[in-house]
Amino acid sequence: MTLLPRQTVEQVEEGNELAPKFDEHGLIACVTTDATTDTVLMVGYMNRDALEKTIQTGEAHYWSRSRQTLWRKGATSGLVQHVEEMRIDDDQDAVWLRVSVAGNGASCHVGYRSCFYRRIPVGLERSKANSLLFTESGKTFDPEQVYGDAPNPTRL
Repeated sequence: MTLLPRQTVEQVEEGNELAPKFDEHGLIACVTTDATTDTVLMVGYMNRDALEKTIQTGEAHYWSRSRQTLWRKGATSGLVQHVEEMRIDDDQDAVWLRVSVAGNGASCHVGYRSCFYRRIPVGLERSKANSLLFTESGKTFDPEQVYGDAPNPTRL
């Protein structure tokens, strides 16, 4: 599928042509969920190359803002995200991937299944708990065993 230039509102919002809107950094947001459970696994970004490679291969590719490089999810860990369905939103500035994940099904580099493994208490719940609440009972894998001493720019 060819990525086309954006020409009209009708083309973008009502048409059948893929004309994504990348931000000022050349990126488009991508929400990735489990194709079976619809659990949000992660939010990442794609540049034009990542979007095209994802469409061509059926495997999720992202742009790493911290490393400034293209990466195929699972290239190091083996936890490849196979795209079951790919959607674009109404004004074509966000992508939604529904994926199945190879291996143990985890997508978080910290070792949890989802990158969203903590909940922020809001409203009445906040008065009972004033700290983040874990939503997963434990890690799916040990990141040290999977990644070893590979540099991790997301760590402080």
